[in-house]
Amino acid sequence: MPVDQSPDGVAALLQDGAIEVDGLVPWGSNYTFLVTVRAGARAIPAIYKPARGERPLWDFPTGSLAFREVAAYQVSIALGWPHVPLTILREGPQGIGMVQQFIDFVDGQHFFTLRDQYRAEMKRIAAFDALINNTDRKGGHVLLGTDEKIYCIDHGVTFHEYPKLRTVIWDFTEQKIPAAILRDLDALRAQLTRGATLFDTLNALLVPREMRALRQRLDELLASGTFPAPPTDWPPVPWPPI
Repeated sequence: MPVDQSPDGVAALLQDGAIEVDGLVPWGSNYTFLVTVRAGARAIPAIYKPARGERPLWDFPTGSLAFREVAAYQVSIALGWPHVPLTILREGPQGIGMVQQFIDFVDGQHFFTLRDQYRAEMKRIAAFDALINNTDRKGGHVLLGTDEKIYCIDHGVTFHEYPKLRTVIWDFTEQKIPAAILRDLDALRAQLTRGATLFDTLNALLVPREMRALRQRLDELLASGTFPAPPTDWPPVPWPPI
C-alpha cells in the first residue's frame, strides 16, 4: 500500500507506526538513529533522537532538545517557511524523543554550495534562526532535497531565553528583511497569544521564560525590520562550520 504523503498521513504514520532501528548515525554529537516507521505495508524512513541520548550541555536543560526540535517545526509550519521536515514527539525504543521524516537529499550540497542560487530561501532561514534563537546553524544543516526544495534540520539548541544566535548565515547582516517575511512574522503575533493553538502547543514544549523571550525576539525583529548583526560577546559562527 502506498504511503499517504500528505502531512496528515505522514504525521499519523510517524506518530502511530512501529519504530524499527536501522542504525546509529555516526557523526551526531547526540544519539541519532536512522529508523523505519512501519504500519502494516506502509513504511517511511525517519530520524529518531531520544531525549535520554542527549549529551549534557551547560546552558540547555538535559532532555529538552527533542522538545525544541518539535517546537522549531511547529513555528516553521505557522510561518509557512522554511522547509523543516515533519517532526513529532513520541515514545520510541529508547524512550521519548523526536521523530522526523527523513528527507532524500543531494549529497555534497549544503549552505556554502547553495547560498548564491537560493538567496531568497537563505533569507527565510536567517530570519527563522533569529526568531528561534538558533545557536547551531551549521552549513550542513541546510540541505537540497531531491525534490529541489531547500530544507533545514537540527534545531535542538534553540529557544534559549538569552541571546545565543550562532550561525554561518551572516550574509544579510543589518540588511532590510523582505516585506513578505515581515508580513508572515507579523501574522505570527496573534498565534503566540494565550489561547491560540500554536501558543498552547509551544507552551507544552518550552518553559514560560522561553515563551516570553520568543515573543520579545519577534517584536524586536518587527521593530528593527533588519536582519541581526553578529554578537560581540558570543562566538557568532558554530564549529565546525559544516
